[in-house]
Amino acid sequence: MAFLIGIDIGTTGAKALLIDAEGRVAGSATVEYPLYTPRPLWAEQEPEDWWQATIDALRQLLHTTSVDTAELAGIGLTGQMHGMVLLDAQGQVLRPCIMWNDQRTASECRWIMERVGRERFLELTMNPALPGFTAPKIIWTRDHEPEVYAQIAKVLLPKDYVRYRMTGEYATEVSDASGTVLLSVGERRWSDEVLAALDLPREWMPTCVESTAITGRVTAEVAEATGLPAGLPVVGGGGDQAASGVGTGIVEPGLVSVTMGTSGVVFAYTDTPSRDLAGRLHTFCHAVPGKWHVMGVTLAAGGSLRWLRDALGATESDVAALTGVDPYEILTAEADRVPAGSEGLIYLPYLSGERTPYPDPNARGTFFGLTMRHNKRHLVRAVLEGVAYSLHDSIELFRSLNVPITQVRATGGGARSRVWRQILADVFGTELATVNVTDGSAYGAALLAGVGAGVYASVPEACAQTVKIVDVVEPVPENCRAYDAYYPVYRSLYPALKPAFDAIAEIT
Repeated sequence: MAFLIGIDIGTTGAKALLIDAEGRVAGSATVEYPLYTPRPLWAEQEPEDWWQATIDALRQLLHTTSVDTAELAGIGLTGQMHGMVLLDAQGQVLRPCIMWNDQRTASECRWIMERVGRERFLELTMNPALPGFTAPKIIWTRDHEPEVYAQIAKVLLPKDYVRYRMTGEYATEVSDASGTVLLSVGERRWSDEVLAALDLPREWMPTCVESTAITGRVTAEVAEATGLPAGLPVVGGGGDQAASGVGTGIVEPGLVSVTMGTSGVVFAYTDTPSRDLAGRLHTFCHAVPGKWHVMGVTLAAGGSLRWLRDALGATESDVAALTGVDPYEILTAEADRVPAGSEGLIYLPYLSGERTPYPDPNARGTFFGLTMRHNKRHLVRAVLEGVAYSLHDSIELFRSLNVPITQVRATGGGARSRVWRQILADVFGTELATVNVTDGSAYGAALLAGVGAGVYASVPEACAQTVKIVDVVEPVPENCRAYDAYYPVYRSLYPALKPAFDAIAEIT
């Protein structure tokens, strides 16, 4: 039987996942690495840390599973998007990677939009220049580290640096490249117009292919270091969200995923590129060849519940330590005792600023409507509902673009809570399903490897064979009516509070 490997270069560690052709997980290994914050709001990592963690994860995976390496058919790569890895002419890293969550490039973003022209830039890249994206980081390097900028020969994304070390090839694929805002997303190729406007040499960009294309093969040196067979094909793979979309089966019209991690991501497949004219959604190439996806982001989804646990959940954490029960289960069970709408208490989940629909770093988390009747369980439920309202903002934007929604699939740590899944179903007004896949990005990368290696005929066929529904939560009509009444109040709060958010940011 053929086996496939997905490698995920995440923010906290590198994961190697092994599946068989039926989609069964045979094993996984994760090796962590540090995150560096040399200044407030900066975030960097060392590409060499990713590479060493990848080698160690692969060694552990092959050792613990004892798979016959002759049965390995291919490797797919995924990982954190938007990071900037700069290489010189000898392929050496010039500086630490500036990561997706780094916030240093606000002025560079404004310069890019003015330089190209906002409307033309959105027409070409289908996304605004935001501090997390790659192009503003290149411009920042030009302006602040000219000695580094002068040595640049190649610009790679995190997973593609690992590809380079694994195969010796400079390559990327369209889903991850979309997040550089240097790609013509509609044409699925680098935008010569944007590159020229920003004075960025075209030869700095790696070869850009579809996500199932074979981009290189494992070198003899890497084979010796990891135990992989030399010559094993390495396919394009995908950015973490596109690969997760494949791993949860979001590969046909009508299917939407909600990933509930520290941030929350709402992701929908589209047959054609659908663009929000105001730039509130991301429109990227999908890892499904010739297809696209739209995506909205809530920056503090699970992060909001974690904040509440840390700030107010000491008792629940103590009980959890004594009983072996997850403290989040205790908190959400308490929230389940509160009626839909939290008796008028509304939470804005803007603890880290916001991305969709308000790309505003000054936005702040807020509880609105507190009365003497409210207690901690109301606060917990309001947090769960506020995150659901924020994710619903993306769902509503999808609907405004006529993106069909027949089923929403929930993944990530937050999706383990049936209470939170019920709230999401009730706020969205649609059934909420969970699937048999928990390692969405790495799993999707492995499936993409299977398509590239010929194990599956297509990405939809790969998903049909491997991704299965395991649970469905139906919306409760009474709760839907309550949320239909509260949601417009929620929507009114950000515009009313924005001047105060800006004033607080100025003061602090």
